[in-house]
Formats: sequence, structure tokens, C-alpha cells
Amino acid sequence: MMRPVLLLTLLLLGGLCAPLSAAERLVPAEAGALALAIAGADPGDVLILAPGRHDGPVILDRPVTLDGQGQATIDAGGTGSVVTITGHDITVRDLILTGSGSDHDAIDSGVQITRTASRVLVAGNQILGNLYGVDVHGPRDATVRGNRILGREDHHMNSRGNGVYVWNAPGTVIEDNDIRLGRDGIFVNASNDGIFRRNLMRDLRFAVHYMYANNSEVSGNVSIGNTLGFALMFSNRITVHDNLSLGDRTHGLMLNYANNADIRGNLVRGGAEKCTFIYNAHRNLIYDNRFEGCGIGIHFTAGSERNAITGNAFVANRTQVKYVGTKHVEWSLEGRGNYWSDHPAFDLDGNGVADARFRPNDLMDHILWSQPAASLLMGAPAVQMIRWGQKHFPASLPGGVLDSAPLMRPVTVIVPPHIAAMEAEAMAAARHRKMTDEQFDPLTSH
Repeated sequence: MMRPVLLLTLLLLGGLCAPLSAAERLVPAEAGALALAIAGADPGDVLILAPGRHDGPVILDRPVTLDGQGQATIDAGGTGSVVTITGHDITVRDLILTGSGSDHDAIDSGVQITRTASRVLVAGNQILGNLYGVDVHGPRDATVRGNRILGREDHHMNSRGNGVYVWNAPGTVIEDNDIRLGRDGIFVNASNDGIFRRNLMRDLRFAVHYMYANNSEVSGNVSIGNTLGFALMFSNRITVHDNLSLGDRTHGLMLNYANNADIRGNLVRGGAEKCTFIYNAHRNLIYDNRFEGCGIGIHFTAGSERNAITGNAFVANRTQVKYVGTKHVEWSLEGRGNYWSDHPAFDLDGNGVADARFRPNDLMDHILWSQPAASLLMGAPAVQMIRWGQKHFPASLPGGVLDSAPLMRPVTVIVPPHIAAMEAEAMAAARHRKMTDEQFDPLTSH
């Protein structure tokens, strides 16, 4: 048992180490009051901002909490970042943050977390009309959770800022945010070991734009009506699961120089030119995804044959697979292939696997992709004769995708009703959209 004198000594030492005056402090909505309160705050203080407008910009350099209780606004008046965080163990919550500057070089933001910071929480805020929403620029273990981030519309899309920008910030968690307008929803660059989950992203260029970010997770996110859903580039060992790309216009999911990834349980549906595009990406396991209603279900090229593709559903795409190459590529793994909505399959033994193998493409597809003018001959008897011959003499087929164990039933990915309603709204708006700069290939200016 600890002696009473020793116990008393430890309690006294603990009291000396703890902040003596940590408290809740009410900050009135008066000119200059917030800056004074921050300057006089002790470590651990909770500054409760009174309802109304408070002057920004402000800098947080010590462990304090700013709490707006959903009724206080910090307005930077068009200068710099609204809140800049340079210290450790800081929380910014339940505030309305607006009025940043417009300097891309300075990354003017609603909240800017600098490289000197760590263990920062930005939660439950309304971050409205700023150039960037949240800039996570070099800190460790930052969390951005449950914020509503509404960007600007006063520039062309490619000239706007991102909802959340993450650079060289290991251990970052971005979750449960509602991000709309601006350029990219979440832009990640040179930042490993991050988690990006359950974010809703609409009316953007890319929902998630992801480069040089290894050992990270992208899960449970929803992209609706964006130019491109999930662009995952130059990254290794990432997990991408249970995301929804609904009504995105050019690509749902793109892997570009992304290797050793686990891609599972994702849904790409409706309207995209390509549900999935795989470019020079290798050793990825792509399984139990659903690609539905796109111009092309999956397009892979530039030596992307070394991937395992199994258990996926290719449903009602105009072209299920586009592969221009001479190699034979098997798309089944351990006796389990993929589901093809255009495969007239039989399963006489009832094991869930079709009795006949499936080739999604033939020689004429290769000719049409390399020589688009040949589409004028699609109805010609010679073309039909070539296709008849290939069907009856498979040895005449060129290299391409072969599924030796096609599935009889497609994987199903559930879309919650409120998300399906947003999808329907985005699809209706797309039918009346005029051509704008962001509808051109979003990768040409990458």
C-alpha cells in the first residue's frame, strides 16, 4: 500500500503540473474581444463564443478549445485564413467560419493547420465561402470531423480551392464531412497513413484526389454528380472499400500508378464515361464491386494486366470491358469470376458459376477502338461474318479478357434512400447542364 506521505507528494506534484486556471470563459461578440481572450487564455481553457460575429483572422498557438455552440461566427473579412492553428491539442468546434482571403499561394482557408501543430480536432463547424475549407498542412494526427464545407462559385472550377487539402500530414483522419462546391472535395498529396471515410461530396471536380499517399484508407465515402469520383494515383498499399460514385460524369474510380491496393465493395453507377479506369496499376485485388450503367464498365491499359479481378458485377454498361492488347488476361480467381449482364449463361449443376466461359470483347472491338472510323461498317455483312466466325472458332480470337468462371448472380451494393434521392437530383440536373470548363477531361491540366 502506498504511504500517505508519498501519496500526498504525488498529488501535489500532479497539481503543480496541471494548469491552475483552466476554465470555461465566455467571449462576448465585440470588436477585438476574441483576440484578447486567446492572448490571455491558459492551457486547457474552453473559450465559449457568444452568439454573433467575432473578428478574425485569429491564431491559436496553445492548447485551447474554441466553441461556438452553433451560433457564433468568426469572419476574417477577406484577409488570410479565418483560424490558423500552430500549436498542440487544440479544438475548434461548432463555429461558423467565413471570410477568408483569396490567395492560393498562402492557401487562405476557413481553418489552416500548420506543420508546427499536432493533435488538432476541427469538428462540427459550418465552413462557408472560403477559398479552401480546411488546410491540413504538415501537422501530425489531425482530425477533421463532421463539418459542413461549402466552397465558392466565383471562379471557374479549376481555379477554386479544395474542401479539405492534406499535405505531408501523417495520421490525418477526415471523416463524416459534407463537402460541396469548390475544386476537389479532398485533395491528398504526399501524406501517408491517413483515413478518409464517410464523407459526402457533391458538385466538385474530383471527390477524392489522391497522390503519393501510401498505407491509407478511403472508405464509405459518397461522390454524387462530380466530374470524377475517386482519382487514386501514385500510391501503394491503399484500401478502398464501400465507396459510392453516383452520377459522376467522366470516371467513377481511377487507379493511376496505384499498386498493391485492396479495392472492394464499391459501387459506380450511372452516367460516367468509364466506371473504372486502370492505368499502369499492378498487383491490385479488385473484388465484389459493382460497375453499372456506364459507357465503359472498366478500361485498363498501359500494362495493367497484373491485377486480380473477381466477384465484380458488370451491369448494363454499353461496353463492359475495353482492353487494347494482345495478351490473354484471366479474370477469375480460385474458381470465382465476375457477373456479366450480357452473358447468356446457364448453370446446370447449380453451383452459382456459369457453365460457359465469357469473353467480353472480340476482334471487331479492337478494330473499332484503334480505328474509330470503322464504326460506319458496323452493320456490314462482312463484320457480322467475322463475329460469327469468332464465336464458332474461338482460336481465331485475339488476346484479351477471358472469364473462365463467370458468376450467375451480381453482387448488390445498397444505396440509402436519402443518397438515392440526391443521385436522382444530380442525374436530372446533368440532363440540362450546359458545357462548362470543368466538363472537359479533368486530367489534362493535372
